[in-house]
Amino acid sequence: MKKLIDFDGMFDEKLAEYMEENAGKYQEKQWEAIIPKLYKKFGDTFVKSAGNTPKGYYAEMSDEELVEALEAHIREDVPVSDFLCNELERRNCPEGLLALMKSGDPRLVTLAVNLAGSAPAAFDMYFEILTGGADADVKDAAAEYLKEKADVAKDRALALYEKGIEREYMLEILSRCKERDDRVFDILMKEFRTAEDLPMRASYLAAYGDERALPVLLEFIDRDETNFLEYQELKYAIEALGGEYTRVRDFSNDPYYREIVSQSQVMPDFTAPKNEVN
Repeated sequence: MKKLIDFDGMFDEKLAEYMEENAGKYQEKQWEAIIPKLYKKFGDTFVKSAGNTPKGYYAEMSDEELVEALEAHIREDVPVSDFLCNELERRNCPEGLLALMKSGDPRLVTLAVNLAGSAPAAFDMYFEILTGGADADVKDAAAEYLKEKADVAKDRALALYEKGIEREYMLEILSRCKERDDRVFDILMKEFRTAEDLPMRASYLAAYGDERALPVLLEFIDRDETNFLEYQELKYAIEALGGEYTRVRDFSNDPYYREIVSQSQVMPDFTAPKNEVN
């Protein structure tokens, strides 16, 4: 493996010098816009100790060397630069990233998942993460990437759903499928009809986008026992599917409605001088 270089540390030093030289020239908001541009420019700047630009330094590495570099950065607590991450992302999930997902180190697992992104090569590992003992944040990240290419993940998600394994995650994934599939539609409808969490199940139907769900959604929203939170999500789902619900409802005695209204009231500013308080 090539030597470990703290490119971000180098950039921070150069940035500090630049900001000192240009003190008072830019306001804070302007600096927020300038710094990313300077960082990008630094990526194409020749660094003598590296014998290359930061971008070029990692572009020369093999897939295996890149993964080893990433692991070394974490192990030795050296900041991981965007230049390393961008090069790994560009390689479209090299095999070594999948190995890092099994490492058991939450930092490496999280990084590896985010760098692999929605590459189908990582999907088998994502399902292992979802059905294993990973942290909730890592599971959520894996689910998000599976949802981005849900049609590719559909068959595996269906199989796990039928086995009763992590059904909530499987429903999330299935609801993002673009291709119409009666198996998916029937599951989403069944889950909606039997739901304890009606708003969430309605959101899955809205995401799936099949207008055949409209009659059932309209039936449920019109029930007198539908509370305000359910009403809001059901109305959104109906409109997302091209429908409309126009019956005027009175939720003035609904506890959810009353809580929302109470929280939205404008509170007086008691920190103002006494002579300014009305």
